[in-house]
Amino acid sequence: MNKNHYCVIMAGGIGSRFWPLSKISKPKQFLDILGTGRTLLQATYDRFSEIIMPENILIVTNSAYNDFVLEQLPDIDPSQVLREPMRKNTAPCIAYANYKIKLVNPDATVVVSPADHLILKEDIFLGEIQKALEVAESDSVLLTLGIKPNRPETGYGYIQANTSKFPGRPDNLRKVKTFTEKPDIDLARVFFESGEFYWNSGIFIWSLKSIMGAFEQFLPDVDSLFSSDLSKYGTPEEEEFITGVYSTCKNISVDYGIMEKAEDVYVFFSDFGWSDLGSWGSLYEHSTRDMNGNMLRGNNVFAYDVKDSIINLPDDKIIVLQGLDGYIVVESGNILLVCRKEEEQRIKQFVHDVKLEKGEEYL
Repeated sequence: MNKNHYCVIMAGGIGSRFWPLSKISKPKQFLDILGTGRTLLQATYDRFSEIIMPENILIVTNSAYNDFVLEQLPDIDPSQVLREPMRKNTAPCIAYANYKIKLVNPDATVVVSPADHLILKEDIFLGEIQKALEVAESDSVLLTLGIKPNRPETGYGYIQANTSKFPGRPDNLRKVKTFTEKPDIDLARVFFESGEFYWNSGIFIWSLKSIMGAFEQFLPDVDSLFSSDLSKYGTPEEEEFITGVYSTCKNISVDYGIMEKAEDVYVFFSDFGWSDLGSWGSLYEHSTRDMNGNMLRGNNVFAYDVKDSIINLPDDKIIVLQGLDGYIVVESGNILLVCRKEEEQRIKQFVHDVKLEKGEEYL
């Protein structure tokens, strides 16, 4: 393995669209959502440790989740866990990791990935990551992974790419023209039919020098906060310093702050069985289903005339369901959710209403 290759796993989200299974107290990246015996964080770490030295893998998470990370990844050193005092989106998260990596290896090339994605074709995926790392090592470019869409999808962001190839580089590498956030269904159809658009995976590859240069150019206010006292990194004073930085730093994504503004941005497009697992519906698409089209979790569920539904219920209860067609039924702790599968986008509203009426303990 290349000692200059690093991985940053972003594991600080709250996964509200998987409520009530995913809660603020223990969000989805720390759960075995797929029923494989490994949590999403563990699966992501396992995947990248195939090509990245374990000591070069950093986990950025909320300080409240530090113990979850250390419990689930017992082989990593506590210094590899970067604890964010508050959520400020992906740009501050990446800036923090940049300075931690620079402290030990200013020549690093880095892949940045969320902790909660599904990758079905791992060999293809890791091959693309390795190709991207090689390009990022030799060219001052910012790379992202794009997925060939197989349907008009309103739940993902899109990347429009030039049709011309990057001379001397892999055939599936293209220069980015535009980024577009989640479109409506009509625009998603246009994107799908054009053949120029790819789903935005939110996975990035770049040299440390390239991304730090981009921060200096496009997010100088963010960069200046993290660089204001380099002597604090790697010392007992780092936590207090970072708390002060985050209290002042703006909330902004690296997509909006840098990728949409930079010139040398390229996309590797491929098909490696990707999903961002952003909702119950996306989990349903990639899960094993019974002969009636049900995704069923729970050892004591009696289902009669139930079809095309998502059922996730505790093993210690006998539960009888009858006559459901296209529903989500999830119980976790003292919360039971029953809603139509086609209206799962309303779960965020449900969570908001519960918070207002009952307080944050149910979130």
